[in-house]
Amino acid sequence: MRTPLLLAAMIACIALPAAAQQRFTIERDIPGAARMTPDQLRDAAQKSNRVLRDLGPEIQWVQSYVAGDKIYCVYNAPNEAWIRQHAEKSGFPANRITPVAVVIDPTTAR
Repeated sequence: MRTPLLLAAMIACIALPAAAQQRFTIERDIPGAARMTPDQLRDAAQKSNRVLRDLGPEIQWVQSYVAGDKIYCVYNAPNEAWIRQHAEKSGFPANRITPVAVVIDPTTAR
């Protein structure tokens, strides 16, 4: 049987990425994002990767979701300023940046 303290410890272990990193979600308003072609998505990913290489290992792109007129991205970075710097250098909007407090998934129910 798992006690509340044990559950809290387990959640703490999955809540955040590496020690000095924070996970962020970034909401990008991009009209027509869901209609972007595979070539356009590839070009955007390549542009983002170039900027990330220039910024160094402190910021990492985890994945993105394209939905409607938005792209939702997940990044690891020391703080929000790194996310804003990436957005400025890449030319991608960062309309809303939200630190992730906790990650839950189906195994959380166990």
